[in-house]
Amino acid sequence: MGKRTDYIKKKKHKRLRFFFIFITILFIGVGGYAYHLYNEIKRTVDVDIYKTVDSIELNPKKAEEGKETLHILLMGVDERINDIGRTDTLILLSLNPNTDRMQLMSIPRDTRTEIVGKGIQDKINHAYPLGIAAGGTEKNGINMTIATVENFLDIELDYYIKMNMEGLPQLVDAVGGITVKNPISWVDSGYYKKGYHYKKGTITLDGEQSIGYVRMRKQDPEGDVGRNKRQRLVIQGIIDKGASLSSINHIDEILHTLGNNMSTNLSFREMKDLFTNYRNTRKHVDSYQISGRNENINGSWYVIVPEEERQKAHEKLITFHDHQS
Repeated sequence: MGKRTDYIKKKKHKRLRFFFIFITILFIGVGGYAYHLYNEIKRTVDVDIYKTVDSIELNPKKAEEGKETLHILLMGVDERINDIGRTDTLILLSLNPNTDRMQLMSIPRDTRTEIVGKGIQDKINHAYPLGIAAGGTEKNGINMTIATVENFLDIELDYYIKMNMEGLPQLVDAVGGITVKNPISWVDSGYYKKGYHYKKGTITLDGEQSIGYVRMRKQDPEGDVGRNKRQRLVIQGIIDKGASLSSINHIDEILHTLGNNMSTNLSFREMKDLFTNYRNTRKHVDSYQISGRNENINGSWYVIVPEEERQKAHEKLITFHDHQS
């Protein structure tokens, strides 16, 4: 009986280690070891995915020591053929190891703010293409976006994770579909799932359904705010599905999809450190939506975030950062 029990425990432990690796590579950066997958995952992260940027100072000791809150910018870039794209999804993910909490803060894509490096007021999601236009590379777009978000929220970021939204359907299909608790009902009139009925309540989405789900805005009473909520639901859905053991059978497809569509300044070593020190932050998830008023300026619609709202968002980040268990 003792040997049988030990075998079951070891098998369960190996599965748990894979679960954390999977979550790491997706969004959070919490991973671990799985011996037979180690080299493949390490190569995908350090060769295909890992890309440093100038706007974030590398500080691997922070993840290694695991005592401070980390702030990670999630960038969903809408890149298509002959289009360098815009960051239509900007979510600040904060992980506090002292309270085992995670916070997701959404920034409206049309937020009017200073584009750092250009010295102009524009939509925050224009920082990415403006950076690429100025410097000629994806790295320049990421740098300008990070600098603009840091200036807007008066916060220093530790990491970024950029995902090409065109790869979202492949990722969702790779994990075997996701489940979300949909707050509203509507019929898709867009390109991806025209005529598909997204029912209110708990629904399961495949890849094409998920991209239609995160892109819809006009039929949502809350507009872009509602869309941001659904984006957070999809992120949570992917993370939750990554926790299921069924994802192990799809590792090759998952790694291929991430290698083609994702970049981050999280190295594989830092992901392993985050597994040790931040793996429990998924226990409690808080969400916040930065809000403002819609205003037409010179023919373009913007979200004007009042100074008091921006300060409130900043204070939420600082409070979350400083709070101890």
